[in-house]
Amino acid sequence: MPRQALIIVDVQNDFCPGGSLPVPDGDQVVPVINRIQPLFELVIATQDWHPANHVSFAANHPGRNVGDVIEVDGLPQILWPVHCVQDSPGAAFHPDLDTSRIVHIVRKGTDPRVDSYSGFFDNARRRDTGLAKLLRELGVSEVTICGLATDYCVKFTALDAKELGFDTTVIVDACRGVDLRPEDVSEAIRLMQSRGIKIAQSTALLGGS
Repeated sequence: MPRQALIIVDVQNDFCPGGSLPVPDGDQVVPVINRIQPLFELVIATQDWHPANHVSFAANHPGRNVGDVIEVDGLPQILWPVHCVQDSPGAAFHPDLDTSRIVHIVRKGTDPRVDSYSGFFDNARRRDTGLAKLLRELGVSEVTICGLATDYCVKFTALDAKELGFDTTVIVDACRGVDLRPEDVSEAIRLMQSRGIKIAQSTALLGGS
């Protein structure tokens, strides 16, 4: 049997209600993720881990506002509130997330000059996080992805996983999206499906329980 891994994407305080960049109902993914974790022999988590001077923070661009899009080193960059600063409470995993099964944490967004939505690469694809190498060394051929947010870090992690040759599934009820623009989440799901990524509900894994 192919070895399967669960990748939990960015279930951090700043992306949950009360955080600086809350995904609507972001905390509701936690119980779903906790229920499906025991079904996987390998659980990996990603964590946004920004320096305080990160290029994605609107506060670091005087005269600019959250939601503005600028260009940095030839890449479009959406400006966000300050979030997931290294070693801050906002960067910590949600306190109700079961972290006991997580065997490896991939920290991303550590380069102040480039954002990193995917768990595999930064947005410029200049830096590899080492996640693909780890999965291959462990004999993983199938990955199941969940977490925050459907239309950003989940989407890009899933697209890269598929492109790298992993059989990829996204558990949609274990994800929530930002929907910065209406339809962003549904468009993200359609794009993932068009690339051969399977979209499933947690009940399909849990046998309807």
